Amino acid sequence: MADNGQDKTEAPTAKRRKDAAEKGDVLQSKELGTALVVLSGAVWAAMAGPWMVRSCEKVIQQGLTFDHGVVEGFNPGGAIISLMVPVALPLATLLAMTLVAAVGTPAMLGSLGFRWGAIGFKGAKLNPINGIQCMFGLQGLTELGKAILKVSVLGVVAYWLLKSRMPDLLGTGRGDPRATYAAIGQSFTFAFLVMASGLVAIAGADIPMQLIQRARRLRMSKQEIKDEHKQTEGNPEAKGAQKSKRREMLSKSARKAVKEATVVLTNPTHFAVALRYRPGFDAAPIVVAKGRDETARAIRELADADAVPILSYPQLTRAIYFTSRAGQLVREDLYIAVATILAFVFNLDRAMAEGIVQPKIDVPPDAHFDEQGRATAS
Repeated sequence: MADNGQDKTEAPTAKRRKDAAEKGDVLQSKELGTALVVLSGAVWAAMAGPWMVRSCEKVIQQGLTFDHGVVEGFNPGGAIISLMVPVALPLATLLAMTLVAAVGTPAMLGSLGFRWGAIGFKGAKLNPINGIQCMFGLQGLTELGKAILKVSVLGVVAYWLLKSRMPDLLGTGRGDPRATYAAIGQSFTFAFLVMASGLVAIAGADIPMQLIQRARRLRMSKQEIKDEHKQTEGNPEAKGAQKSKRREMLSKSARKAVKEATVVLTNPTHFAVALRYRPGFDAAPIVVAKGRDETARAIRELADADAVPILSYPQLTRAIYFTSRAGQLVREDLYIAVATILAFVFNLDRAMAEGIVQPKIDVPPDAHFDEQGRATAS
């Protein structure tokens, strides 16, 4: 079927992802956040539960114990503070653990950060039709399925725990009350941990689903990619940033080598090789830098900025690119072609004044390569 330009079949560009993130459309998983908070509470109950119980016992004992001095010097504020202190630290530990879990969820998903666009007014959210589509659309059905799954999993876990522990719980009242409370606490903590683990398992299934849904939301049509490319290319700031990025792709020594090059040969767009030949110093032409695609563009831009001649010789450029490394001499069978070009460059001012065009050169058949580096000679 012919593409009408509106089918969103293309992967999102980096700009699309960045713009979506600034608007608050980031990877999220409510299930993971809930699971981590509940799991942190379960871990706290297992590790700090006895501490909390002892603190509560201390508060009860202290609150029900008083003497003549307490009555005469009654200080309600001090009494309240002294009763709160024993339980404050365990509760503060619980608060810290749940806070870390809540903040850790977006950090794990790479979505940590504050975005003003996420809290901005969005009139589309007030549209009842959009609300109905969300309720009965794929997103709504997905959320309903996850809710049913959570209730089912937690219900099964709770039934299994109660059924397996019921004899022990019914018999706890016949023994020491302290042992009874400890047994009930252990059963509660174990149930808490198992249910939290169930939520973690559900979150593990939810994260890939959220990845797929966000990727589907951000997909673009071919026309949108073309429009974005035109907009980006027409932005002077974007052009400057792209140029700086391309130049950073070259090492400091490579940038210096391009400035000292005698000539830069191009493909004209996908490949570039910078050659240097100093009579009396270099035994033969040397490849001082080479690159393809963005690196080639960086070489051309540096050469243009430093007034290094740039000549288009596609076949020769590919031949040098695929047969020599930076710092090596040009291959011997390419000497004649390169020497012809260098002779033209050394007399470039006269050639331009007299209207002499760049010379034609012959590249040996066994040095013919396509853009993938495959030999094309018959």
